[in-house]
Amino acid sequence: MILRIARKEMTEMFRDGRFRVSGAILFTLLAGALLLGWQNYKEVRAQHDVAQKSTRDQWLHQGRKNPHSAAHYGVYAFKPKSPLSLVDQGTDPYTGIAVWLEAHKQNEFRYRPAQDATAVQRFGELTGATVLQLLVPLLIVLLTFNAFAGERELGTLRQLLSLGVRQTDLAAGKALGVAGALALLLIPAAVFGAAAMTGASGYDAMTSAIPRTAWLALSYLLYFGAFLGISLTVSALVKSSRAALTVLLGFWMFNGLIAPRAASDIARAVRPTPSAFEFGHKLEMALASGADGADPTDGRVARLKADLLLKYNVDKVEALPVNFNGIRLQDGENHGNIVFDKAYAALWETFSQQDAVHRALGMIAPGLTVRSLSMGFAGSDFPHHAHFAIVAENYRRMIQRTLNEDMILNAGNTSPYLADDSLWNKVPPFLYTAPATSWVVARQTPALGIMAGWFVIAMLAAAWSSRRLKAL
Repeated sequence: MILRIARKEMTEMFRDGRFRVSGAILFTLLAGALLLGWQNYKEVRAQHDVAQKSTRDQWLHQGRKNPHSAAHYGVYAFKPKSPLSLVDQGTDPYTGIAVWLEAHKQNEFRYRPAQDATAVQRFGELTGATVLQLLVPLLIVLLTFNAFAGERELGTLRQLLSLGVRQTDLAAGKALGVAGALALLLIPAAVFGAAAMTGASGYDAMTSAIPRTAWLALSYLLYFGAFLGISLTVSALVKSSRAALTVLLGFWMFNGLIAPRAASDIARAVRPTPSAFEFGHKLEMALASGADGADPTDGRVARLKADLLLKYNVDKVEALPVNFNGIRLQDGENHGNIVFDKAYAALWETFSQQDAVHRALGMIAPGLTVRSLSMGFAGSDFPHHAHFAIVAENYRRMIQRTLNEDMILNAGNTSPYLADDSLWNKVPPFLYTAPATSWVVARQTPALGIMAGWFVIAMLAAAWSSRRLKAL
């Protein structure tokens, strides 16, 4: 019986010109968004590869110079794009794509595409995530708002119930029919997206992304299922199709348009972040006076000098068997590392707490939850950016340690010291590996729980409301 009802629902939808037109528009937009994402991913990846090779060549062939000059010469580290970012770019346009690694500083990321966007582009770009999070739910609403209310208005609901059709079978059949119609649109789009990712990133990268892709697909299926259950529930409870459409469109607008902006404002109000100027000023003050405000640079250097003279039993720096400048520079790096770790840990903890606010608000708007899941499994959320930033910063510290240790051991204390390419080759090329899928799942477990909760409650509500169906 359920399959017969589902077949009947699908047949009616296919005969309805509105479904054919809206379905064609949705498929075109989704395919177009994936195609644009593929083009952007392919171009950015090629540019990153060229830029990373160029900065490596510049480092290796910088010629003879003092190691500390080379430390300030520095290198760029470019953040690679995840293959799934062609579906959801997430925070990538806002966090930057490259960071300059030099002595004494943990620099901010540069080259944020959002800064170069036009006023119109800042309203948002057409991406696969936009279509899946906003337009697919809208199509679900348009397909289901009259599922029961329309039958009631036409008088066919009385006939169905008089024939002995169980209300729960009717609800299940209608849900399965809508799901089947959506599958005919989304499955070809998913195949197209998989082909685009394979063509852009290669077979090996696509294969490694399969676990993330599976979790991403599950997240969206739960989201669509929640919207389907909510739509059927409203259609069963209200008396007219017009009322059902009004209620569901209101929920869709709140979920997709109002809630995201309101959640951002609430998160910033609950856990405000410092401005870039304020953060930079506090960082400079801490570097000058110490992380706790009680260890100024001059005093720290004086103690270091005294300790070294005592350790080597000499009365002046020139008599030290090691290079004092190299030791002083590394001591400054160690001090700066403590300051940077403390400052950025506090900043990122604030961002983490803002994410927690977003996640909590997802209990009243499933769109907030699916956004978090989509960016997380696509590798384009802030935790992924922070993971890359930590790896890049550790690489910067390794460079400074390598150069300073060379000065300490080889520079002496009386003559200028110049290193050559043999030292630059001791610094390995920068390599970055994205975190494993299990790392993402562990961080997204609360969001997955909320999304699953929405799905289960929506389906239970649809079953409960179907039992309360009345012909009038």
